[in-house]
Amino acid sequence: MHEIVINLHMHTRFSDGTGTHKDIANAAIRTGLDAVIVTDHNVLVQGVEGYYRAGRSRVLLLVGQEIHDQDRDPQKNHLLAFNTSRDLSTLADDPQLLINSINAAGGLSFLAHPDDLDSPVFNEPNISWDAWEVHGYTGLELWNGLSELKTLLHTKLHGVFYAFFPQFMAHHPMPETLQRWEELLARGGRVVAIGGSDAHALDMHMGPLHRTIFPYDFHFRTINTHVFISEPLTGDILTDKKLVYDALAAGRCFVGYDLPASTRGFSFKAKGLEESAIMGEEISARRGVTLQAHLPKPAEIRLIRDGKTIGIWKNSQACAHSTDEPGVYRVEAWKSYLGFKRGWIFSNPIYVR
Repeated sequence: MHEIVINLHMHTRFSDGTGTHKDIANAAIRTGLDAVIVTDHNVLVQGVEGYYRAGRSRVLLLVGQEIHDQDRDPQKNHLLAFNTSRDLSTLADDPQLLINSINAAGGLSFLAHPDDLDSPVFNEPNISWDAWEVHGYTGLELWNGLSELKTLLHTKLHGVFYAFFPQFMAHHPMPETLQRWEELLARGGRVVAIGGSDAHALDMHMGPLHRTIFPYDFHFRTINTHVFISEPLTGDILTDKKLVYDALAAGRCFVGYDLPASTRGFSFKAKGLEESAIMGEEISARRGVTLQAHLPKPAEIRLIRDGKTIGIWKNSQACAHSTDEPGVYRVEAWKSYLGFKRGWIFSNPIYVR
């Protein structure tokens, strides 16, 4: 398997962002990303997918949508749609029909910022997901940078502080979202977790103050989705697009907060006597399994089974745990940064059956 780093969930001038697709591609190249997935609101922009190059560097730019019912107030139930060839935003008022249509088109669907609370100071409403009766979606956005920011904006001065010092912003996924993910996994389903930057490169105006807050370059250094593809990127758009979406659909990925330190190089595997598995895969508990995690730098490692922490390794770069107990196993890594212990890595599960 080959690891690539993707930043997904972002917006251009086609919806409520300020940059172009070329601006995004150039920012991605500057920050060392392998791919980006642009998701403008309720529009599927055509003709911009492909490889963008600057000198010897290149980035794969793919296009999806963030779909929501614009007639609803507030506009809840935002859904990220990937790998569809036509605009499906006309189905936004029926989330189940929308998910079914994405599946029929061979696409992927992720619940965007499932817990996105209000921010009264900035007149931002609660736009959390509330159609929890739906089924058949690929996964959910476990960590969304802007959703977390809303929980920190207690006054307008907080907004100014984070606009000028955004590196203090991210701490961890919303606890409510982590809990919801665990509950969905406990029901026996496969729910893939991704991390989204929700980059807009917004223009902020407060009296005499004017600033582009959280530019694309900043976002691309923070919350990313690291994906394990079956072979290296080839440079062919159709081949590589399939590699990326096949890996996301299978859950061969983890969420990494790359600002404190790069999470590239993390691995989580399970080994039995006759088989092995990585994130997103199943393995039999028969005759025992050894779960192994390896980090690129020391941190606090937590091994979680069925929503409960069963092991903690402090200031460690690797851990191992042998078991014959079936369950849904995943790994978290936490790292100190700017005076706080922050979420650093959140793996997708290995399913021990």
